[in-house]
Amino acid sequence: MKKINTSEELFKEAQTLMPGGVNSPVRAFKNIGGSPIFFKSAKGAFLYDEDDNEYVDFIGSWGPMIMGHTHPKVVAAVKKQIDSGTSFGAPTRLESNVAKLIQKSVPSIEKIRMVNSGTEATMSCIRLARGCTGKNKIIKFTGCYHGHADSLLVKAGSGVSTFGLPDSPGVPVELASLTISCPYNDKEHFLRVFDEVKDDLAAIIIEPVAGNMGFVPGDKSFLELIREVSAQNKSILIFDEVMSGFRVALGGAQELYDIKPDLTALGKVIGAGLPVGAFGGRADLMDQLAPEGPIYQAGTLSGNPLAMAAGEALLTELIKTDPYKSLEMKASYLLNAMAKIMESNNIDFVKNQMGGMFGFFFASKMPNNFDDVVATNDKVFVNFLNACMANGIYFAPSKYEAGFISTMHDENVLNTVIEKIELITKEGL
Repeated sequence: MKKINTSEELFKEAQTLMPGGVNSPVRAFKNIGGSPIFFKSAKGAFLYDEDDNEYVDFIGSWGPMIMGHTHPKVVAAVKKQIDSGTSFGAPTRLESNVAKLIQKSVPSIEKIRMVNSGTEATMSCIRLARGCTGKNKIIKFTGCYHGHADSLLVKAGSGVSTFGLPDSPGVPVELASLTISCPYNDKEHFLRVFDEVKDDLAAIIIEPVAGNMGFVPGDKSFLELIREVSAQNKSILIFDEVMSGFRVALGGAQELYDIKPDLTALGKVIGAGLPVGAFGGRADLMDQLAPEGPIYQAGTLSGNPLAMAAGEALLTELIKTDPYKSLEMKASYLLNAMAKIMESNNIDFVKNQMGGMFGFFFASKMPNNFDDVVATNDKVFVNFLNACMANGIYFAPSKYEAGFISTMHDENVLNTVIEKIELITKEGL
């Protein structure tokens, strides 16, 4: 069992300095009733905390460490750029280099704009959709997280649809009323809501692979339906691929599903873990952005050279090595072993994965939407997660978060993890 005395002391101090002691809520470990671990370094598949404990990392900075931590080519690119300047607030060759790599990998993106976060990307997509269509309402899906912009902090309730229910204090009801939330993977519910609001529907935004209700892939027929009706209605279809982009496949989930959205939001991976985001899509839509068009969007530090240098190095390596089949095999190897262990101990367990992105639940049936995820076994999950943390296995501290595997998770690393999970499970959950 690992001692985290230094982390506990640092957390006490942080709570006097920052709300909840953290700068993003999931980091507080409230979902598993523990204290957050403070890290000081990382290498390959491993994280190292302030007490010098080692952890096998299955979060990967929430996705971007697809080639492992401190990849030598990424590190070299950032170091080289530091010597040339860390920020210009002006155009650079690097921005175009990254844009070309994204265009090459994601055919639906004809033009792109860099931003500083996934939230900025989705927020800007919504503004662009409203500006281009002249309409106001958007449809989202419960359990799909699109950042903390006011327009998107809305969840579904009972009934056919939920109008005007902000999911956070501080979101005006008047603004929230323009966002309608529907159950994920529910065709009938979606069509009822769509028919009701289609005359004023600017956009439909969805995670094609949901990563903020654990890991729940969209049904192909469901996504195809959304594509079909949005096109017929001249509403903008936005794929939020902040988590799935360059993670489940080189071309993201849209490549695997063979569905072409009008706009795509990206983040995380395209900066190799540095703060970054981007959105792009049809040229006729993107050309409506200032200074080309009338729809305003700006970011003083967008296209930051450090983030672009890191992103160019990582994307170049992903295109060159195409690691996705290998990542799929690694994730499958781990999850199948976990399933076998749980079955032998009579514990309900289900799992799924795409590329290097995966999820598991303590349930008898794979969840299909947010309500299904809520109904999975919290107690067993919390016990399992805390036991894993104590034994050097770092899964996401919430059942509502996806997991990620990297190219650096070799067979020896995975076998060690499997052996520890077998012991943890035998001791009882």
